[in-house]
Amino acid sequence: MEKIAFIGLGNMGGPMAANLVGSGYSVTAFDLSAPALEQAVANGCGRGESAEQAVHGADVVISMLPSGDAVKSLYLGARGLLQALDAHTLVIDCSTISANDARQLIAAAGERDIRAVDAPVSGGTAAAAAGTLSFMCGGDAGSVDAARPFLKAMGANIFHAGPAGSGQVAKICNNMLLAIHMIGTAEALQLGVDNGLDPKVLSDIMKASSGGNWSLEKYNPYPGVMENVPASNSYAGGFAVALMLKDLGLAMDTAAGSASSTPLGALAKNLYQLHGGTEENCRLDFSSIQNLFRRPAGD
Repeated sequence: MEKIAFIGLGNMGGPMAANLVGSGYSVTAFDLSAPALEQAVANGCGRGESAEQAVHGADVVISMLPSGDAVKSLYLGARGLLQALDAHTLVIDCSTISANDARQLIAAAGERDIRAVDAPVSGGTAAAAAGTLSFMCGGDAGSVDAARPFLKAMGANIFHAGPAGSGQVAKICNNMLLAIHMIGTAEALQLGVDNGLDPKVLSDIMKASSGGNWSLEKYNPYPGVMENVPASNSYAGGFAVALMLKDLGLAMDTAAGSASSTPLGALAKNLYQLHGGTEENCRLDFSSIQNLFRRPAGD
C-alpha cells in the first residue's frame, strides 16, 4: 500500500486525511497548528514533525493549503519539497489557488520528473467528513489517472477539467456561482421573514420550486432552519468568509485576464467585502452573509 504524506490539516484537510486512513492508506500528516496535528494523529495518521519529515519515503504527497503563496513556499525554491521528493512521487495539490500558480507548480515538478496535478475540491466540510467531495483536476491524463485511487478515498466525483491549472479555473467558476446563489438565498429568505413568513416553511416552498439551489437545500443560511450547518451553530466552522473573499478575488483576477464579463461575481465580491469588514466576521462561515440582510433587534 502506498505511503501518503498529507500537508495542511484545517477544516477540510483534517477530515480528508482521516478518510485516507479509513481506506487503509498509511498517512503521515503535518500542519503548523499543533491542535490540528494532534487531531490527525488521533484519527490514525502518523506524526510528521515537519513537512520535510512527513514526505520522507512518501509515494504520494497531498496538500491542502490556504493560499498560492503557501503552496509555492512549501514546494518551490531551493528548500522546497520538490527538492526532497523522489522522481516516482505523485503530488496532488487540493488547495484553491490561481491557475498560474498551479501551472508553475506542475511545471517545476515536471522538471524533476515528478507527476503533479491541481485538484481543488467542492462540497464543504460535511462532504470532507463524509468522503463525498468533488475534485476538479488539472494536469495530463496519466497523472490524473494516477491520482484517482487516492481521490476516490476522499470524494465521490472526480473530474478531469483539462491541462495544468484547469482544475483551478473550474473551482473559481464554481465558487463564484456559490457566492452568488448564497447571497440570493439569504436575501430571499430575509425578504420572506420581514414579511411574516417562517424561514423553514419558505425554504421548503422554494426547495420544491424554481428557486431551489444548493445553498437553500444543503447549506441553509438562516439560523434554525437546518441542523448540522454553520447557520445553526452561530456560523462557526465551515468555509470562512475570508476564504470566500480569496476565491472571489481569484475569480475577478481571472476574469480580468480573459476580459470576461462577471458583473454578478463583482457584486458578490463587494457584498462579501462589506460583510467581512471586521476580523470577527471574516472568521465566520460564508453563509453568515445572511447577517448582512437581517434587521437589528428592535427594528
